[in-house]
Formats: sequence, structure tokens, C-alpha cells
Amino acid sequence: MSLPPLNWEFLGNSSGNPYTVHTNVYAQGKGNKEQQLHLWFHPTAAFHTYSIVWNPFLVENSPIRVFQNSKAIGVPFPKSQPMRVYSSPWNADDWATQGGQVKTDWTKAPFIASYRNYNANGCAWQTQKPDSAGRNRLRWVQSKFMTYYYCADLKRFPQCLPAKWKC
Repeated sequence: MSLPPLNWEFLGNSSGNPYTVHTNVYAQGKGNKEQQLHLWFHPTAAFHTYSIVWNPFLVENSPIRVFQNSKAIGVPFPKSQPMRVYSSPWNADDWATQGGQVKTDWTKAPFIASYRNYNANGCAWQTQKPDSAGRNRLRWVQSKFMTYYYCADLKRFPQCLPAKWKC
């Protein structure tokens, strides 16, 4: 089974700690383009809006990630592969919650996710670059809440592109 090109994961947390959103982009069968950030609100207290207008990824209409088409410098960009949407709980307690230190408490099962006003429109796939207010909001979100950026992880990716290329 191939993974969808655009990936959202809501990582577990331990009580009192912020919730983390993990994003990844898969192109030509390759991922490892991960970013993580803490949400600036409690995501289970009410419904919230999470969107992908292909590029950018949005939370509550704030851009949190823009993935540049860097084909000229060798970074694959998903532009012609099939896509699908699915959602499910997934046990990733070997790495997701505080690096795998906090394990899933299975006594709290069943785990339930609820959706409302869900809309998937594959025919409306488009890239919308944020306007200046959106770019300012993106910088604010990333400077205040980003906890992991694959291009800054030289331990995992010593060959990673320089930050000036905005990988």
C-alpha cells in the first residue's frame, strides 16, 4: 500500500503537554519531509478546521506549512500521483509521543474521532501561495510552535539542502 502524498498525523500527548501535529510529503515513493508543531489551542475542546488546499497546509485558516516545488534541485514534488483520503487511529507509541517515552493507555479505549463539514474535492486541486498576511502568519506559527523540521535535522539528513533553498 502506498502512502498518500500529503500526510497529517495528530501525535499523542501526556496530560498537560501541548498537542503536536506532524506533517509529511511523499513524492515518487519517498517521504522524510517531516515537520512538527505544537497547536496553539486545545484540539479536543471543540471542532477545528484542518485544510490542505494542496499547498499550503492550514490549521484554523492559518498556513502552517508550504512545500516548495524544488524539482530543479532534486526534491521530488507530488504532482501527478493518485491521491486518497482516509483517517484512522494508529498506534505509533514507539516514536510519536515524546519520542516513544509515553505509551498508549489502552484502558482509555475506544478511541474516537469525529468529523463534521468534511469536504474532499480532488478536482479542485490547486496551489495557493499565501499572500503577505499569510506569509507573516506562517512565519509566526513556525517561529513560535514548530518543534521539528527535517532540514534542520542533520543527524538524520546530513545531506539535507541548505536552508536558503527552503526544503
